[in-house]
Amino acid sequence: MPTPIDEIFGEHGILAQKLPGYEMRASQINMANAVLHTLAIADTDLLSTAQMLVAEAETGIGKTLAYLVPALLSGQKVVISTGTLNLQEQILKKEIPFIRQHIKPDLKAICVKGRQNYACLHRCQQFLSAPQMQLFAQSHEIELLHDWLGETHSGDRAELTWLADNSPLWEQVSTSTSKCLGNTCPENANCFINRLRKKAATAQLLIVNHHLFFSDLAIRRFGHAEVLPRYQSVIFDEAHHLENVATSYFGTTFSHYQLLDLVKDIETMAQEHLKKEARLATIQIARALASQAAEFALIFPRQKGRFPLPELIDNIKEWGVEVSRLDQAITNLRQQLNSTALGSDYWDGPRRRCQELQDCLAKTTTDLDHAFVYWAERREKTISLSASPIEIAQALQKHLYSQVASIVFTSATLTTGGSFSYMFKRLGLPSDTESMSLPTPFDYARRSRLYIPAQGFPEPNAATYASAIQRQTLAILAASRGRALLLFTSISAMRQMHEFLDDKLNHPLLMQGDAPKASLLETFREMTDSVLLAVASFWEGVNVPGESLSCVIIDKLPFEVPSDPVIMARINRIKEEKGNPFYDFQVPRAILSLRQGLGRLMRAKNDRGLLAIMDIRLYTKGYGRLFLKSLPPSPIIRNIDEATHFFMESEE
Repeated sequence: MPTPIDEIFGEHGILAQKLPGYEMRASQINMANAVLHTLAIADTDLLSTAQMLVAEAETGIGKTLAYLVPALLSGQKVVISTGTLNLQEQILKKEIPFIRQHIKPDLKAICVKGRQNYACLHRCQQFLSAPQMQLFAQSHEIELLHDWLGETHSGDRAELTWLADNSPLWEQVSTSTSKCLGNTCPENANCFINRLRKKAATAQLLIVNHHLFFSDLAIRRFGHAEVLPRYQSVIFDEAHHLENVATSYFGTTFSHYQLLDLVKDIETMAQEHLKKEARLATIQIARALASQAAEFALIFPRQKGRFPLPELIDNIKEWGVEVSRLDQAITNLRQQLNSTALGSDYWDGPRRRCQELQDCLAKTTTDLDHAFVYWAERREKTISLSASPIEIAQALQKHLYSQVASIVFTSATLTTGGSFSYMFKRLGLPSDTESMSLPTPFDYARRSRLYIPAQGFPEPNAATYASAIQRQTLAILAASRGRALLLFTSISAMRQMHEFLDDKLNHPLLMQGDAPKASLLETFREMTDSVLLAVASFWEGVNVPGESLSCVIIDKLPFEVPSDPVIMARINRIKEEKGNPFYDFQVPRAILSLRQGLGRLMRAKNDRGLLAIMDIRLYTKGYGRLFLKSLPPSPIIRNIDEATHFFMESEE
């Protein structure tokens, strides 16, 4: 008797009938059945901790539908949490409309974003009515904003296609939790966030990103809720990001910018709502805090970057005195906000922000805990202090795994060397957690090659490496006729390669930073023979099927800089526990990053191309075998002639 999964994914199922180009895949059906089974077991309410499934589903499996369909069949309220905006958009614009049309017409699914993505009606009205505020926008933007407010139902910034990413306008008309006036807001009844909460309460599927999910989870620890209503189960796609994202939300950060932002808001509120005497006193005390914050920022090194805080403290004279002065300045402002002259509920938000900032200052400077790593970061115009958990496994077990019915972790890259052990260890998953690894159906053996330089090629730390990689990259690009994505582990390496290729390459040359990411990718898709150089975010989330991306070149194995304070603390913790941090931590993280980068090549079954890793350590170092074991099943070639022959074959 056919199961619901068979009726949808089977040879004669709904997908086969309605989805153009659909091919029945046993691996997709296996994953869908496993997800549905996990949700069904969890629905018995007999478990003290979540029922969990870990599913590595490589590109081409169709994992998105393999978890979305079981989620809606379960009848549970399920959160779908993604790591990238691209996947979130794909689910909302492609999968959800298809499901509504052909599988479940009454499906209620909604995308929930962070509060800063929505306009605040109260702040919008203030902005449009205050001439001095309109200095933050051009006249045509003000007109467009006014028209949009009269039309929009969501208040979502994504609707403003005309608004630049770095426009100062949005900061003036959006809001954050700390700035929200709550029930005292004159626009409370029409608030976009309140409307969103009501829709989310009735939806079965909530589509969020990891940052919002863990922000909400962190707030729930203290008995408060942000935007997400109560849910039964969670499906994490792109789950390889979870440790990094959870770390930022289970920690604490205090920043110089937060103080200045508070002072600016208080000055504006005082000008509008206080009588002269109270206004002058409040502004004077707020500005005294800003001055003290500026002095506090000056005691830190001017060099940009992240630094272990304990080492900085040892070199700062009268550290305790400096912290005490800043704490007292916050206390003075808090006392003023609590005074009789400012007794209305209107000031609850700034009062709460003062208290939160004071608590964060204490947690990052004085209330030191062995379970955390303390570090400072100097940016262009601000200094921030952070306390990050060295391990997040225990926090996840306490605040997540014991609070929901079921959890599915999935991604195209979860294993290293064919094992889930690294992921299980870092996320604190029980050793008996059900797992499955579903290999890609794409024909790497016939349709791809993996190029690794021949013996004698210099290692990345050699003086001759830069010139060697430049010469071989130019030769590969000649063989591929452009059509390549070059991924680098540092901005300086990317720029150095761009400078070398600029006057030697007979193909359009694009580089990250020259235009917004979406614009660069669109140009790259349209200009079939172009070459794109990139770092960081381009290692994943880039989906360019077809001829335009026929070659991926990676400069070297993507090991993280061990001097980063959080990475350093985790390395030291593993040493304390008598482990091997290089093999237990650094190598697995580099393997996952490398697999993500290489995954940009094969995005559709007809894709064909060359993968190149310009790092001879794959053969000269013992750990190279672990990387090779984790790579796609592409035949390995070691010289440029073979690469040229491969591309010539593909053109026949």
